[in-house]
This record gives sequence, structure tokens and C-alpha cells, in this order.
Amino acid sequence: MKGDKVVRTIGFMTPLDFVVLLFLISVVAGVLGSLVGLGGGVVVVPVLTLLFHIDIRLAIGASIVSVIATSSGAASAYVRERMTNLRAGMFLEIATTTGAISGAYLTTVLPTKFLFLLFGAVLAYSAFATYHKRHSAQPLTVSHDRLANYFDLHGSYYDQFEQKEIVYKVTGTKLGLAMMYVAGMVSALLGIGSGALKVPAMDIAMHLPMKVSTATSNFMIGVTAAASAAFYFARGQIDPVIAAPVAAGVLGGSMVGAKVLGKIESKVVRIIFVVVLIIISVEMFQRGVLG
Repeated sequence: MKGDKVVRTIGFMTPLDFVVLLFLISVVAGVLGSLVGLGGGVVVVPVLTLLFHIDIRLAIGASIVSVIATSSGAASAYVRERMTNLRAGMFLEIATTTGAISGAYLTTVLPTKFLFLLFGAVLAYSAFATYHKRHSAQPLTVSHDRLANYFDLHGSYYDQFEQKEIVYKVTGTKLGLAMMYVAGMVSALLGIGSGALKVPAMDIAMHLPMKVSTATSNFMIGVTAAASAAFYFARGQIDPVIAAPVAAGVLGGSMVGAKVLGKIESKVVRIIFVVVLIIISVEMFQRGVLG
């Protein structure tokens, strides 16, 4: 389904209307994606499949491109503001990249309905786990994790909202690595940037602050997406008519979101994260069951 075939599929608008509307939606997706560390794909995939009725594999291909754009736009700002934990991100990326390669292969053998249901299940779990931790979000001051201590994964950042330096310790690296491998598979299978599992893995399993988790996720998702993008391109599942406005919109939105994150309360970021996941999880379950 390429070019004019995509336009014929949406049917109810002109090609220009399609591109403009998709660009505007992608700007919103970029803002949300950079704020909660999910990448623009968490909005882009449902919009393309539910609103425009585009095949989920083409939607995932466009989303993979948007995830790289989100990472490019937001990651540099977060690194500059010291919210990104570079050591932890590079350490965990070993597992996510391996998982992304595995997931890209599995897309050729898994049915479309299963992908929708899996998408919904992953997002529902992430929403529950993140909401459950809302009253215990204080960073650790001591860590006995040998891997975290050996690689010096601990860090600190200046919180603009609280106007103070936040020092934190990292733990649970083994569980974090396991969840990151699964996150990489989910990224390649569903095109959601794997942030839906990366953020809870760092926030819950490894006890990184919520803002650090989302900033580090934004740094990591571009690398994970790039690992699987080649597979989608080789199979013809990246359509420039869809991918171009998505990438441009998400890039602009992610740069706006990066400026907002440091100025809002961590609890607000957590609530936004949970609400976004619940809404899209319900939509995906509905499409998986009824579609």
C-alpha cells in the first residue's frame, strides 16, 4: 500500500488534507511522547490504524521513524539539562537493541489481531504498575546493587519545579535488563518506541526518578528504533507519504515537550503517563477483539 493507495484507503480527504492533519496530530504526539518517554508512536499507531484505517504494519513503520525523530528532538535537550542518565541508558541499550532485532523478525510470523491485543496488554500493565508506585516515588539514597555500583549508574539532576538538586541511587539492574529486552521486542513489534516498558523498568524496577526515567527513555528509544528500522525498510513497510509528515510533526512536538518537562511536577508527569496509556490500551483492545 504505497503513495496514492494510502490516499485511496483513507478516502474521505484529499492527499494535502491527509498530510496536514497527520502533521498536526504528530506534533501533539511528539509533545506527549517526549513528556512521558514513550516516543510519538504511542499516539501515531492508534491514529493511523483507528482513524485513517491504515494497515498496522505500515503504521508501525511510520512510527519507527517518528520514534527516531522524538529521540533526536528531545534527547539533546534532556542531556544538556542533565536529566538523562547516560551511563544507565547505554548500559541498558545492550538489552533493548538485542530485543528489537528479535521483535523485528517476529513481525513476519505474528497475526495482526495478536499485535493489537499485545499492544493493549503491554500498555495496560505499564499504566497499572506506574500508578501503583505513585506514593513511593522518593529516590533511593543507598544502593547495594553490585552492577549499578561497579558501572557507577547513579546520578543527580536539577529539578526546575522543586528548585533543588535531586540525588538518586540505582538498583535492580538485572530485572531492569530483562525488562529492557522485552521492551526492545515490543518496540519492533508495535512501533511504540518501547518506552511503555522502559519507563516502568527504570521507574519501578531500578528506582530512577520519574523525570530521569522519561528523559533516559527518550535518549534510548532512538537507538532501539534504529536497530529495527532497517528490517521495516527492507520489507517495504515504511511509506514516505505517511512517514514524512509524521517524522516532521513529532520532531517539532518533541522539542516543545523537552522544554516543558523540567518545569512541571513529577506527579503530573506520572499522571499524564498513566492516562495516555489507559486510553490507548482500551482502543487497542477494542480493535484487537472486534477487528
